[in-house]
Amino acid sequence: MVADTPDPLALYNAKRDFAKTAEPAGTLTPGNGNSFMVQKHDATRLHWDLRLEIDGVLKSWAVTRGPSLDPDEKRLAVRTEDHPLSYATFEGAIPAGEYGGGTVMLWDRGTWAPIKGKSAKDLDKGHLHFVLDGERMKGEWLLIRLKPRAKEKRENWLLRKIDDAAAGGTDTLVDEALTSVSTGRTMAEIAEGKKPARVSKPAPPRHPGESRDPEPRASRRILWILAFARMTARSPNSATPNSARSSMPSPPAPLGCTRSNMTATARSSPSRTARPRSSPVPGSTGPTSSPESPPPPRSSP
Repeated sequence: MVADTPDPLALYNAKRDFAKTAEPAGTLTPGNGNSFMVQKHDATRLHWDLRLEIDGVLKSWAVTRGPSLDPDEKRLAVRTEDHPLSYATFEGAIPAGEYGGGTVMLWDRGTWAPIKGKSAKDLDKGHLHFVLDGERMKGEWLLIRLKPRAKEKRENWLLRKIDDAAAGGTDTLVDEALTSVSTGRTMAEIAEGKKPARVSKPAPPRHPGESRDPEPRASRRILWILAFARMTARSPNSATPNSARSSMPSPPAPLGCTRSNMTATARSSPSRTARPRSSPVPGSTGPTSSPESPPPPRSSP
């Protein structure tokens, strides 16, 4: 008789009351992906939970001071229970008094892979050399299990950054990365239950005939007025015939604006392309006097 395979999520489920916490229940789902995520967790003590997808669950470590980009810095990473894949997107507040009570932020996410020649099975040997491709954590990293001490109930590991192009300052990540990669919220905003800033809100209802956005409509009126000003400022030789001008469509006038005062406004508007009426057409030999110059006196018959 074949023995039943132990449920890797049994401990996860035993620690939680899903009638009180919004955390997802631990249900095994098929999958052999390579996702990873880090959840900033302000519980009894602030820490960052590193999770790697392995064998259909999320192998987890609580990094007490957060990941460091400094290759000389080794951060304690306490091994915790396996989490379900559905936990990968969890963000919110766990009620006080419940296991892990506090605020949880989705702090980083991406994919991971063991370096060439290594595999996830190296975890059983007490070490894992891997590459992260996340929104914040990148490059090569190393997990090393420490020799257990007497009366220790959990496995203690060390998380260290390998010296590569993605290496950096000791506390650069934890000091500068202060918002969720999923919702853009801070820890305080998540604790307060503030709605995610990146979730679109429904547009307010519009009245029949009302423009969806009044600014583009106003811009179209301004462009029409400028075009009308250029047309009326042309010289007589290039003026638009009255028949053509009368056939031009008129835009809808704004409230409090009539066709007469629109025309007056247009005629008083300056035009960059208009030429003075007395100026000659380029290439001609006509008079060159400015429009302010008085006309020459007429000779007596």
